[in-house]
Amino acid sequence: MSALILALIAGAVVGLALGALGGGGSVLAVPALIYLLGFTPAAATTASLIIVTATSLTALYAHARTGDVRWKAGALFAAAGLLPAAAAGTAASRLPQPVLTAAFAAVAALAAVTMLRPGRAAIRPAAGEARPAKAAGTGAGLGALTGLLGVGGGFLAVPALVTVLAFEMQAAVGTSLLVISANALASLATRGATTAGVDWAVIGPFTGAAILGAWDGKRLAAKVSGTLLQRIFAVALLAVAAFMLVDALT
Repeated sequence: MSALILALIAGAVVGLALGALGGGGSVLAVPALIYLLGFTPAAATTASLIIVTATSLTALYAHARTGDVRWKAGALFAAAGLLPAAAAGTAASRLPQPVLTAAFAAVAALAAVTMLRPGRAAIRPAAGEARPAKAAGTGAGLGALTGLLGVGGGFLAVPALVTVLAFEMQAAVGTSLLVISANALASLATRGATTAGVDWAVIGPFTGAAILGAWDGKRLAAKVSGTLLQRIFAVALLAVAAFMLVDALT
């Protein structure tokens, strides 16, 4: 199967997951780039950042049109992650490939376990009780994760915005896209030299398919139980994480 067809299929799956679940789909991009398209872990994280940036900005536009983005609070949350994202992006190119692979596998497993946990109502602080220091720490951690591993971190950003900043779910999903986009752009800025070697003949179709797949994912979410979709995705993600961990240790 040609690289173009594989890129289109992988991009569609990533976009479908993002559109249906509102986060977590980008975690599939890195293993797809490594194991299906032959990228090195370092090159895959850079390429994933390009995909995450384009897809998140497109989705951000859609959410902004419906008024689901809290621009001021989101900008402050994102600002805390900009420097960590840039620093982690620089560090990622210097880490051994097995270390990057193992770290990514751990994050993928965390995402899967988070999705498999029994649903429960989010416990949100009362208005005005969100702690700026805690919000800044969460934003910094999310930025470092985005810069180091090339993932958007939507599966962490949305719960953080709900529990730390007391956002309603719709606003948390929309605002998380602003945070993810800012962190991904900051990390990409530190990888200027490495992006020059990106295979755009593969990344272009991958990104386009991911953007289109996200719209299909939204329609799928309206027809199929969100809990069922989340569990299927989580099980697949656990399998990917286990495979990557074995690969990193052998």
